[in-house]
Amino acid sequence: MWHHHAAGCDLATQIARSIEPAGVGVAYQLATLAKHSLKATFFVDPMPTMVFGLDAIRPVVEAIVDAGQELQLHLHPNWAGARVDDVTRSARFELIDYNLDEQRALIAGARDLLKACGAPDPVAFRAGSYAANDDTLTALAELGFVYDSSHNGADAPWPSEIGLPRRQIAPVEHRGVVEVPVTVIEDAPGSLRHFQICALSQGEMRAALDHAVDAGHQAVTIVGHSFELANRAGTRANGVHVGRFEGLCRMLADARDTLPTAQFRDRPRFAWESAAAPLGPNLLRTRWRQAEQLWSNLVEERAA
Repeated sequence: MWHHHAAGCDLATQIARSIEPAGVGVAYQLATLAKHSLKATFFVDPMPTMVFGLDAIRPVVEAIVDAGQELQLHLHPNWAGARVDDVTRSARFELIDYNLDEQRALIAGARDLLKACGAPDPVAFRAGSYAANDDTLTALAELGFVYDSSHNGADAPWPSEIGLPRRQIAPVEHRGVVEVPVTVIEDAPGSLRHFQICALSQGEMRAALDHAVDAGHQAVTIVGHSFELANRAGTRANGVHVGRFEGLCRMLADARDTLPTAQFRDRPRFAWESAAAPLGPNLLRTRWRQAEQLWSNLVEERAA
């Protein structure tokens, strides 16, 4: 929502272009997940309610709960300083720019806001922009959170500043919580790319899933957003990204015996001795994705 708030859009337009853009937002994603009987976790940021009130976020919370999917806590702290009538106002953007006490207060306040919107008590957290550090995990443990999923080696050492190796993809206990890193692959020697719908081709996704099964990985953590199946303006569907999402759902449905989807509320347990390594580079896979991205940027990203 922030992109559209900063552009001066009213609340209804912000929601239409970020939460439910072009018919491929949260409602579509929930329906597609249900069609394939897949579980997913929706990390929801309640901070815009500080500016627009609880009704700005409550409908999406209710939709996720009604669909039987789970809600966990997301947080972009810049909303704490935002104003309806002044789009230039914001607090500091990254959670890592706050000290331990400030982070604890922000997370506790955001949790209360999410619950006020109708969400169950969250047990897992992901920082906005993956901007978490060891203070973040300490604060989460003190507040009773069990899991964090902010470590993203593709964005380390900044803004993902948790004190773990960049190539750490196996869940690990760290600073009192279970860190469940975002899965990354090596798309070129020494270059990491995270497993996100708009970041990997279907071929790369399939290869990463096959690699995880073959290597006996504890978990694969896949990221998506409510807005990323639409163009950046939020005005029309991006056919490349929609195809990737639908293809991924089919892959996971076909592989449910070996890659069952799970949620944090199921309290998954992990074996700490796991030493999972990212999928290695493959020039052909990378070049195919780059060609897809070129088409996406030139054609699919056009405004309606």
